[in-house]
Amino acid sequence: MRALAALSRFVGNTFAYWVLIFAVLAFFQPGWFVGLKGAIVPLLGLVMFGMGLTLKLEDFAEVARHPWRVALGVVAHFVIMPGVAWVLCQAFHLPPEIAVGVILVGCCPSGTSSNVMTWLARGDLALSVAIAAVTTLLAPLLTPALIWLLASAWLPVSFMELFWSILQVVLLPIVLGVLAQRLLGQRVQHAVEVLPLVSVVSIVIIVTAVVAASQAKIAESGLLIMAVVMLHNSFGYLLGYFTGRLFKLPLAQRKSLALEVGMQNSGLGAALASAHFSPLAAVPSALFSVWHNISGALLSTYFRRMEDPAEQKLEIQRGHD
Repeated sequence: MRALAALSRFVGNTFAYWVLIFAVLAFFQPGWFVGLKGAIVPLLGLVMFGMGLTLKLEDFAEVARHPWRVALGVVAHFVIMPGVAWVLCQAFHLPPEIAVGVILVGCCPSGTSSNVMTWLARGDLALSVAIAAVTTLLAPLLTPALIWLLASAWLPVSFMELFWSILQVVLLPIVLGVLAQRLLGQRVQHAVEVLPLVSVVSIVIIVTAVVAASQAKIAESGLLIMAVVMLHNSFGYLLGYFTGRLFKLPLAQRKSLALEVGMQNSGLGAALASAHFSPLAAVPSALFSVWHNISGALLSTYFRRMEDPAEQKLEIQRGHD
């Protein structure tokens, strides 16, 4: 079991590389992976169940301690990312299916790896976990509402169909995971130790299935989609950080806000796009999954070196005392 837990940690720490390797492999050998399309929704449910296993009541204590900070992060996430997606679709005059895919990933809750990136960045981990949990729990209502509001101009959007999908693949598995943890207690600890491995394998399969199913379309317009995805993610980080600065949050919380706003649950985006729109609409989510894990790792490395001048001054004063 220790060996499996160690493998799980290694795979979790090298997540971006596995996503990138298999995305490239799926592009050049789509026939190997195209049959995996049917596994997208069940695998996302498995990832969400794993998230439920790790959620504790203490994770929501941050909401009670600093409700306005959590509320700021949640509002920033659901305003900035959908808004930036809509602006980019207009600016680049994207075709309908690609535009819906970009808006869809923009309307998803925070990404499952944002908490890891916040920890690496020396951000406020409690705030990060609280924002990710609240955005995920609000997703069944807010995600379909925002997609309907912003994407209906390109393609027909059914609020109720999206609502039921997210309820089934996000909220229900999370609730089951929380219940399993409450009922089984320490007995789920072994499962929790191998969750990074399960999550990485699941997200890699989702990405490869989407890339394989849309290989021809990616070859035709992949560079355009990739440029939009990179801009979307970058503006998310930038506007998230400056939102924290505008509201005079300490540096650790500004880091958390940047990563929670900029990183999306792209697995959910891919699953919804595949189920309700088309394989092409799932491509922005698949490329976002590859890119935000690379950019998140780079940004967290940069953030790790940043120090708050006020905190530095305090440390110097303590040293003199």
